[in-house]
Amino acid sequence: MRIYTDEAAYFGDRKVFEIVADRARQAGIAGVTILRALVGFGHTAHTHRRHLLDDDQALIVEMLDQESKLRAFVQSLADLEHLGPITLEAVEVLRWPDATTGAV
Repeated sequence: MRIYTDEAAYFGDRKVFEIVADRARQAGIAGVTILRALVGFGHTAHTHRRHLLDDDQALIVEMLDQESKLRAFVQSLADLEHLGPITLEAVEVLRWPDATTGAV
């Protein structure tokens, strides 16, 4: 699953991407990675890019888990503003190491 947002998006006094990552951990989502785009734009003409004094880059929060768990997790984000599109893609996991032993 991918959630699109930007680095400058806040919900209260916290950044939206941090809240999403924290909620994913609490929900037991198997894996989360936050990716920073070099340049991005969406439904508006506003281009998000890194500036010297301000971080306004597009971000993608990528998550891995079972489809049913990801679909249920989306409901926990209903109160968050400044989330862009949320997509769900089918993937084939070729390797998933065990977090406790490092074994595959």
